[in-house]
Parts: sequence; structure tokens; C-alpha cells
Amino acid sequence: MGENSPEIKSTWAVVQDHTRHFSDFTFVYPVISRRSKGLSIGVNLNPDKVCNFDCIYCEVDRRTPGAVTEVDLSQMKDELTAMVRFARDGGLAKEPKFDEVPWLTREVRDIAFSGDGEPTMIHNFAECVEAVADVKQAESLETTKIVLITDAAGLDKADVKRGLEVMDHNNGEIWGKLDAGTEEYFKLVNRTNVKFERILNNLLETSKERPIIIQSLFFKVHGEAMSEAELEAYCSRLSNITEGGGQIDEVHLYTVARPTPETYATKLEPVELEQMAEVIRERTNLVVAVYP
Repeated sequence: MGENSPEIKSTWAVVQDHTRHFSDFTFVYPVISRRSKGLSIGVNLNPDKVCNFDCIYCEVDRRTPGAVTEVDLSQMKDELTAMVRFARDGGLAKEPKFDEVPWLTREVRDIAFSGDGEPTMIHNFAECVEAVADVKQAESLETTKIVLITDAAGLDKADVKRGLEVMDHNNGEIWGKLDAGTEEYFKLVNRTNVKFERILNNLLETSKERPIIIQSLFFKVHGEAMSEAELEAYCSRLSNITEGGGQIDEVHLYTVARPTPETYATKLEPVELEQMAEVIRERTNLVVAVYP
């Protein structure tokens, strides 16, 4: 299980329910995350639910329109400050579901750009990162990470690159998505007009500048897990990044945890996920953490 904290269980309601809505907050929401090893405060830069991927496993409900279409930076900062203080003062520990795990609610492990779409699609990503960095500094959150959870399609945009540089100076970490080894499988599971080559190149170029985490969601399509050939191709993609000068700190391997829009996208069993992880470790010599 890698460095997973044993006390964070996937069966807890607070871990299973990663809703992007909390109380009367518009842009900020708390979750207990196994991959963050505790409390992660999400910042939703896509309340309009706009995304450049249409993954067959995505749990975002796009049938219901988003609440707002623009990110109000001032409101986002106020909400983030309020949420940080609410957590540290013990208020979050008394909320439904969070009261199951009060010992995990006071320390903010990370502030994560993750929401109802792709964070890098926003026109002022760098400004949003600066706003979060300001709150982090004002609230003395020295050890708290700023995490970008991204499909990697927008990592080559100038404004995004500026935002990544701000993250670099504020304990930033990039979690870049890679769910496939071939263009064909990429199109099948991520359903996007973005070229697979662009994703791969963005992961390489970004990881030349700083270490990144690769996050991969593996699952069954119509009852079939990823083929051995596809997994081999996936391993080759990872090796291409590291051999090209890219730095991969870790691979996060996980599976479907919540209801999917396509019922034929179903979860892998823990043993299946671990077997795939072992193949990746052998082929790439990378650290692979499994989150079944």
C-alpha cells in the first residue's frame, strides 16, 4: 500500500463522499483524502462544470448546471480563509461524516485545485494560485501543500506555467493524469479532442522543471480490465518520461470509487489493482501507491 496512512479507510462515509458542495460555500469544500493522508481543502475553479475531458468514469453530475460561471477571487480567498479557520478551531470535527474522524480534521494537509472540471482551463489560473498562496502565508500553513489535480492538457499554457512557478515556491505538487498507454485507449476512456501526444509532452516538459505525481485510474470497461498490451504501453509512456529527463515522484494507482455516468465502467478488485501495480514497478522502477 505504499505510504498510505492505515487509519484512513476507504469504507468511511467521509472518504467515499467527495462532494464539491459544503454549507453555503461556493468555491471551497473539505474532504478527507486517502491520497492526501488527511484533510484536503478543495478549491473548485470550475463551478461551471466545464472540462476538456469527458471521462467515462467521472462522477461529476453534468446534467445539473453549475451554480456560477466565474471564479470570484475575493470570495474564494474569504471562503478558503474561513474553511482553514473552521477546521483548525474544531468546527469541522463536529460536522456530519467528519465527526467520525475528528483527529483528521484539524490539520490541513493540502489545498487542492480540484473540482467539477479541469482547473487549467480557467483564464487566470496564475492569479488563483497566488490567491491560495496568500491565504497559506497569512494563515501560517507552512507545511500545507498546494496541489494541482490536472488532466495535463493545459500544462503548456503560458498563464498555467506562471501558476506552476508560484506553486514551486509554495510547497506545490502536481498530480498529472495518465490513464492509458495508447491513443486508442486514451480516446476510449477520456473521450476528448485533445491529442494524446500533447498530454505526454506536457507531462514530460512539466516534470523536467519539477517532480510530479502521475495519477492513473484503472478500471473495467464492459467487464474487461486494461489488456496486458495496453499496460505495457502505459509502462513505456512512464519510462519515456523518466528517460527523457522527467521526474516522477510516485504513481498513484486507483479505481472507480463512486457511481459512474457510464454503467459499463466498473471498479477493479484490490488484488487486480495490486497486480497491475506490481507490473508497473517491475517495468519502470517507480514507486507505485495503490488506493483500491
